[in-house]
Amino acid sequence: MSISAKPASGMRDFLPEETTKRHHALKIIQQTYEKYGFVPLETPSIENLTTLLGKYGDEGDQLIFKILHRRDKLKKALEKENPEEKDLTDLGLRYDLTVSLARVVANNPKLPKYFKRYQMQPVWRADRPGKGRYREFMQCDIDITGTESLVAEAEVCTATAEALQNLGFENFYICINHRQLLKAAIEISGIPSGLETAALVAMDKLDKIGSDGVKDELLKKSITSSQAENLFKIAIRPEGLSEEEEIARLENEISASSSGKAALEEVKTLMQLMSATKAAKLCKVDPSLARGLGYYTGCIFEIRSDLFSGSLGGGGRYDGLVGMFKGEEIPAVGFSIGFERIIMLMDELNLFGKVHSGPDIMLCSFPDVPLTKVIKTAGALRSKGFKVEIYPEQGHKLGRQISYADTASCQFAGIIGSEEAASESLTVKNLKTGEQKNIKVSDADKEITL
Repeated sequence: MSISAKPASGMRDFLPEETTKRHHALKIIQQTYEKYGFVPLETPSIENLTTLLGKYGDEGDQLIFKILHRRDKLKKALEKENPEEKDLTDLGLRYDLTVSLARVVANNPKLPKYFKRYQMQPVWRADRPGKGRYREFMQCDIDITGTESLVAEAEVCTATAEALQNLGFENFYICINHRQLLKAAIEISGIPSGLETAALVAMDKLDKIGSDGVKDELLKKSITSSQAENLFKIAIRPEGLSEEEEIARLENEISASSSGKAALEEVKTLMQLMSATKAAKLCKVDPSLARGLGYYTGCIFEIRSDLFSGSLGGGGRYDGLVGMFKGEEIPAVGFSIGFERIIMLMDELNLFGKVHSGPDIMLCSFPDVPLTKVIKTAGALRSKGFKVEIYPEQGHKLGRQISYADTASCQFAGIIGSEEAASESLTVKNLKTGEQKNIKVSDADKEITL
């Protein structure tokens, strides 16, 4: 019986060309984050279920990959007539990187008071796979813990925007809202407090299913048509308003809510802080923005573009999350880049430029050239910064070696015959143009342009 060679559903293999592109993008993101003072952190792929559950809302909790007990413990659980979930599992794959950060901060009191970390690792969600939707995917997060200052929001927003610009993205904007502002809109609309979470979950789908789709979702949750229309009147921004005009409109709409007014003041302050950054013209107040994760408490943000649907990243303030582990509230704010979507768009928009996955030079040799000479030449070229591969089978015809160099995505073939070996030179053939010339190995960095 044959074994399938395909990866598990929702998982992917990354071949060299794609892996090189991913590493290229990660390097640019990392360099941008470090420029803003963020330091690296890595955490285990597996967390205790008690760490994960109750942090993402009911829908998020259902998407956690849970890991069965092992050996005797699993055997004992399966011997029960009706085993409960707690009998079968106590671990899960991390759903995101933020909850892991909260655990780390709570567990390491010697960390700096204002801890600025970046983390770029895979996460797992037991979602239904589809185009651009995977069960394993990379997240690129930055977070700042320990401060309530909106400077932290400004920093994560600006750093994320600059990372995207450094990757080559243009024509995007940062949508800004406040979780308490949206909650105030829900309350003013007459929606019962018991249905607040249902309303938030529905509003989070606005960019995917539109206002009609959201209204249908609300009606299914026993929210009336008039309540839904009241919510849309407050939360959906009219076209043509400036940021100042939109803030003024919201001040009028939520004047009956003290929590709503306080939240709007924070949005105004954040917009003022952002006006002093390179991302000043990218910021847009969006009172419909919900962000589905349950742990957000303050300003929330999302990066969108009119050129393509969906989000390029999102985040917000989550002042209560660390306190779930530590027993005292520690303020925190973060932003996560949608890495998989970014890679897909960079391919579509031809933003990778000259990113190259193969060797720069494939060394090809005639049978009468000692392999020690070929290996020595490879070492000399590598010391000058070239990526070099040696064709391994001595005795194959030169044409076959050069043909292989082309299939291995090499840019140049370096040919060594007896004359080249004696003079410590190299005949270099450009595999794209067919042009070739003889050079001294010692001058390779001057003669070969990648």
